[in-house]
Amino acid sequence: MNVLDNDETSQNLLIMRHGEAVAGSPDHLRRLTVHGEQQASLMAGWLASRVNKGELDMLRIIASPYVRAQQTAQIIGQALGCEVETCRGITPDDSPHDVCEWLMTQSEPMLLVSHMPLVGKLTGVLTEGRAGFGGEFSTAAVAELKATVWASGCASLTRMTTPNELRDTMM
Repeated sequence: MNVLDNDETSQNLLIMRHGEAVAGSPDHLRRLTVHGEQQASLMAGWLASRVNKGELDMLRIIASPYVRAQQTAQIIGQALGCEVETCRGITPDDSPHDVCEWLMTQSEPMLLVSHMPLVGKLTGVLTEGRAGFGGEFSTAAVAELKATVWASGCASLTRMTTPNELRDTMM
């Protein structure tokens, strides 16, 4: 059991990579594929179920302005019954350190919907104090982190869930 699990001052942060997207350019206009929409819907149902069971607090949803992240976030937002906010600082090439600085000013549970390589780098900075994440961050995967402060190396990765894992448990 992680020490943070019993700490009432700790906060939750979920970091999600958008669903599978079509290839092409310009990059910021790439849309989800049908499979990507299905991935996002599966994850949305799973997150909504966990919120309804009290396993997760209601999440503030914040997405990159790129189309595929917005589409993914909208699917999640519909399932949770909440609005999606856009953050221009969480696109693929943004600095994970800048995102950490911004996170330190936030105080509520949230879901960030973004892209590789940022999601991997951010997870690495928050958990290990360095950019990069050892695990594979597949499309529509969700990393769940817990921390008392969103500073470099101060978070604990409590769970990593992919659409494939959910699909396998439903069969």
